[in-house]
Amino acid sequence: MNQTPQQQKQDIQGPIDVVIMAAGKGTRMKSRLPKVLHRLGGRALIAHVADTAARIGARHVVVVTGHGAAEVEAAMAGAVGGATPRFARQEPQLGTGHAVQQATPLLPDDGTVVVLSGDVPLIGEATLRALVAASAGERLALLTIEFDDPSGYGRVIRSAAGGAVTAIVEHKDANEAQRAVREIYSGVMAVPARLLKGWLARLDNRNAQNEYYLTDVVKLAAADGVPVVAHITTDALQVAGINSPVQLAALERAWQLRQANALMEQGVRLADPARFDLRGTLDCAGDVEIDVNCVFEGAVSLGEGVRIGANCVIANARIEAGAVIHPFTHIDGEKAGVTVGERALIGPFARLRPGAQLGTEVHIGNFVEVKNSTLAAGAKANHLAYLGDATVGERVNYGAGSITANYDGANKHRTVIEADVHIGSNCVLVAPVTIGAGGTIGGGSTVNKSTEPGALTVARSKPVSFPNWKRPQKKPKA
Repeated sequence: MNQTPQQQKQDIQGPIDVVIMAAGKGTRMKSRLPKVLHRLGGRALIAHVADTAARIGARHVVVVTGHGAAEVEAAMAGAVGGATPRFARQEPQLGTGHAVQQATPLLPDDGTVVVLSGDVPLIGEATLRALVAASAGERLALLTIEFDDPSGYGRVIRSAAGGAVTAIVEHKDANEAQRAVREIYSGVMAVPARLLKGWLARLDNRNAQNEYYLTDVVKLAAADGVPVVAHITTDALQVAGINSPVQLAALERAWQLRQANALMEQGVRLADPARFDLRGTLDCAGDVEIDVNCVFEGAVSLGEGVRIGANCVIANARIEAGAVIHPFTHIDGEKAGVTVGERALIGPFARLRPGAQLGTEVHIGNFVEVKNSTLAAGAKANHLAYLGDATVGERVNYGAGSITANYDGANKHRTVIEADVHIGSNCVLVAPVTIGAGGTIGGGSTVNKSTEPGALTVARSKPVSFPNWKRPQKKPKA
């Protein structure tokens, strides 16, 4: 059988195993939450890294934990598509080399090990594939980048300008000439496992920080005559690490702008890309318009010509062609999802909760809440109403101030409102109850029994008036 070029490369380099370093405390975050669990784009930093590991086809993913290990391991359980993560504890934390030493018992000898950092969330799939290809199952490959100000980073030392890499020198250990080098090591490497294990066993901690540096494997490789190659990237976002809330916020905005630009290149009209947040996936058809300060979470799809007003929050929803979501609407589908039908009008100040399924040209107006309810084509609830656990037929008009009383204190019950029903204002429909097709419920009625089709139902207490009644008066203060 003929192999593809990708399969041929895989045969040369062997399987890919990933080590994600996630043991650091993250002191500068000033938070009880482990650093790698802080969120970028609505997801934990380390989840982004794990996703990329899955996309490059990692056979094994080993997460090295330390500070907050139990929290990190719980958050990561089952988080890697295609490979269940394994965990190695680094206690105490004695440096990056010591961290990877803890992972080596879980790494087979026949693979290429890719070392990643759990606080560097935007490393790209294509970049890692290129790095693995540069390793080719026999070389130590480093991901590097040039910075105008490389302060604090390990410098890449070469035998000559543009020559072979001979060492990485950490900033604290570098002399003046070495600190002038602008090429720095990103913290990402690809290396054959059989070679890495031998070098890790030879590390020492004779340095300014008394730590076991992973970067010392470079000089060991050079001493052993193993080629060390640098794959240089120019994309600073891919190698940006998070050490403080300031850095996290800066990377969030940079990442959001990248997301916004990608959508606009597809034809989406964003009123202001600087005031747009995507914390999941957003799939847009043609001629979609999104106003300012909108947040999209989970999986959201917007059909042809959908318009989203300002200050909306939309999560886990499918909004069909021609629908308009007016400002300040909150849609949260959670696991059950929300569907908004074609040419529907939602908001302003509406709330759609999980299980809301709205048909064509449904109107949900200001301060209306819908939960676990189906509204058929043309149904309207225009103001100040609640529909929970309801099945609403076509062309129903649901009055202001009306609610479905769906909870009896122990169980939820369903209300069925058949087609062409008119519910007056300030009504309470006590579930389980069915309002027959074409019926009318008079304003102010409390209905706890099903009604016949076409019937007018009025359930009000008789008004009682007391002439010349005076309200209680406050007693004068002494």
